[in-house]
Amino acid sequence: MRHRRILVTLTLVFFVVVSNCVARSADSTPKPPNIVFLFADDLGWTGLRCFGSDFYETPNLDRLAQSGMKFTNAYSACTVCSPTRASVMTGMYPARLHLTDFIAGQHRPFAKLQIPDWTKGLDHSYVTIAEALRDAGYKTAQIGKWHLNHAGRRAAEYGPSAHGFDVEIGKPQGMRGYQLKAGSISEGESKSEYLTDYLTDKAVEFIDSAKDKPFFLYFAYHVPHTPIEGREDFVAAFTNKVRPDAIHKNPTYAAMVASLDQSVGRVLQRLDQHGLTDNTLVVFTSDNGGLTQRYGKHDGFTENLPLRRGKGSAYEGGVRVPTIVRWPGVTEAGSVCDEPVMTIDYYPTFLEIASSRGNEVHNASLDGRSITPLLRDPSATLGRDLYWHYPHYHAGGDSPYSAVRSGNWRLVEFHEDDRVELYDLAKDIGELHDLSAAVPQIASQLRDKLHQWRKQVNAQMPTPNPNFDSARATQVGGRKRG
Repeated sequence: MRHRRILVTLTLVFFVVVSNCVARSADSTPKPPNIVFLFADDLGWTGLRCFGSDFYETPNLDRLAQSGMKFTNAYSACTVCSPTRASVMTGMYPARLHLTDFIAGQHRPFAKLQIPDWTKGLDHSYVTIAEALRDAGYKTAQIGKWHLNHAGRRAAEYGPSAHGFDVEIGKPQGMRGYQLKAGSISEGESKSEYLTDYLTDKAVEFIDSAKDKPFFLYFAYHVPHTPIEGREDFVAAFTNKVRPDAIHKNPTYAAMVASLDQSVGRVLQRLDQHGLTDNTLVVFTSDNGGLTQRYGKHDGFTENLPLRRGKGSAYEGGVRVPTIVRWPGVTEAGSVCDEPVMTIDYYPTFLEIASSRGNEVHNASLDGRSITPLLRDPSATLGRDLYWHYPHYHAGGDSPYSAVRSGNWRLVEFHEDDRVELYDLAKDIGELHDLSAAVPQIASQLRDKLHQWRKQVNAQMPTPNPNFDSARATQVGGRKRG
């Protein structure tokens, strides 16, 4: 009997020791990095202090850049909103998706060209990054602006929850602009009725609830998109700081950027609070360039100088955007990468760092490239060209165009008259000197590349408009906020 008790005791001890070893082994297994994607709306390349603004104040984003990596040649996949958002979700060029304008777009019935019958929403035939990461074990949340619902269809069928997000929180119903209805905030940390603050409350609440497992937070801001409405306290502060000699001098716009920066600071602080910073990849970028003019008039919202033009245009000001990436232990603090990257690259990047079966579930035709080699070595190169295709008219920009960047060369092809312009960005970042006639062989080579790429992705082209009327060509029908 005594021997049996000893045997039972030893057996129990054995199982306890083994169980503890297994538990310690499980605890020591590295958790895949959390992913926080912070997506500004209409923030231009020089819209942050650390990217050159002489008026806007962005201390939190500046600190993020100091602790991570700045990308000086980062691009949105389109000169307007929805196509770029679709490129993040799918890792594919908007031209391949046939989602090439902001939803629901606008129509110029008497323009020289007729726009193609494009896809006005993100179809379920594509695996979104949220679906792929959720399959890999991530908790997923979309906070803020979506702008990928199919126009005219029920939002629930094509909203974030239908595309792989466990949590979906958008703008409260019934509000206009950025001010929530008085008394609509009953709880939350900020006690503010400004939209950015409300959404930030929801973002940090998600971090609180998801902190014990890998999570993907897609925080898509509405600022600094029109209408230009800032928090009153920020507007008052910046009104007293306006300098007539500054490039940026709109205090209300500066207030919106300040709200964005404060929000980023709150998100980063919550990561710190839970001890998550060292195992979290943070990406900050924008969906397109800043809006410098609208409906043919200069509104003075912002400037993207030294870049040419802004949102809706064919030039660098429409697509080059400020971008910061921080991945502790991988990105070197204060580093700078000059290699061109694009919003199509985040999908394969996130799948790679997730390092799980999510890598096996993705779209068959990825156009993006993982930027993890650049995060480890900012002097590395990806050895590829980048392309844009916008077969539409835009109220604040140009006529339909396509473009390619190859090395330091950028070629733009305008479809109304098949004209091309060629720029050497290394010497002429403002795209002021068209070199297409000076170096015709380079222009011809890049134009051939552009045409081959359009064929490869089955890009939709504008066609001659039988109702063309030069006197009414600029009339717009169906203008929407984009």
